[in-house]
Amino acid sequence: MEDCNLVVGCGFSGAVIANLLASKLGEKVLVIDKKNHIAGNSFDYRDENGIMIHKYGSHIFHTNSEKVWSFLKQFTDLNTYMHKVVAVIDGIETTIPFNFNTLYNVFPRTLAQRLEEKLLKTFEYNKKVPILEFQKQDDEDLKFLANYVYEKVFLHYTTKQWGNKPEEVDGAVTARVPVYLSKDDRYFQDKYQGIPLEGYSKVVEKILTHPNIELRLNTDYKDLKGDFKRVFYTGSIDEFFNYKYGQLPYRSVNFKMETYDREYYQSNSVVNYPCNYDFTRIHEYKYYLNDKSDKTVIAKEYSESFELGKNERYYPIPKPENTALYNKYAEEAKALKNVYFLGRLGDYKYYDIDKAVLRAIELFESVFS
Repeated sequence: MEDCNLVVGCGFSGAVIANLLASKLGEKVLVIDKKNHIAGNSFDYRDENGIMIHKYGSHIFHTNSEKVWSFLKQFTDLNTYMHKVVAVIDGIETTIPFNFNTLYNVFPRTLAQRLEEKLLKTFEYNKKVPILEFQKQDDEDLKFLANYVYEKVFLHYTTKQWGNKPEEVDGAVTARVPVYLSKDDRYFQDKYQGIPLEGYSKVVEKILTHPNIELRLNTDYKDLKGDFKRVFYTGSIDEFFNYKYGQLPYRSVNFKMETYDREYYQSNSVVNYPCNYDFTRIHEYKYYLNDKSDKTVIAKEYSESFELGKNERYYPIPKPENTALYNKYAEEAKALKNVYFLGRLGDYKYYDIDKAVLRAIELFESVFS
């Protein structure tokens, strides 16, 4: 196997690097995965009701990267779906992130108008203000608004999702839930947005379809024998090194799937519950590809700590002590010849799909330029 590259993991990170090795260099690639399916946590499938189910929670493709878009459009067409999220705040269903439309939904009109005027005097229109920065205002009305948003939108949701108070979570996480000085109800403002018309699994399948690529599922890296030309590892970097410095912490997610004999369960693809219940949100999958069925499938999302052997790694927890632990493994990795780490687990970074694809492309370019 010395003339063959090994790619461990066939989510988007592994699939893209495998495709580039096979198509750009003309080299042989063996792709393995411990799971019994391709596409990693982006895996989706059509159920018996004809609904495309995202097994590991909703995945929305969005990017501003022309490089990512040019690569992926070789393998899929996307619909024109632009993701919106609503949340139940004080019993009112309204837009998230908190924007001017939210302002008028949850407050009396006279109060909303006063707050809008002060916001526009203080911040630029279309600016996204992280909630912890927003709380630093001196004006009493803006303080009131900041505290309201913090309590009703951010505090309890963040605590449920991360198991920590917002102040204990890295700014990169808190910045993902800003106050948005706009009437744009979309969750993302990227140029390219949508859902692959045949699903994410089909995209990954097409990326991996090349005569130079061999795929083996239900295969653990530790059980593999032989030497390889290069190894591209998208699994957890601490597992690769047998946890010699300890386990990297992750948050995991448990999805409770429910089927209902009605056309729709809720008004939107995702509804957040910041202050109510012990789940964070409810996904309703048929919205993404406008699937037609007399039934509907939802998933209630419960956040929990990752436990080895019990559940899946989902979100790296961005804290200084965790970064320091990752850096120990990253230093170990530098000493290895022709072994490269990438992906959410390999880099211990939160990657959306487009960032995972871009990371794989840029790693390929850096190694082979």
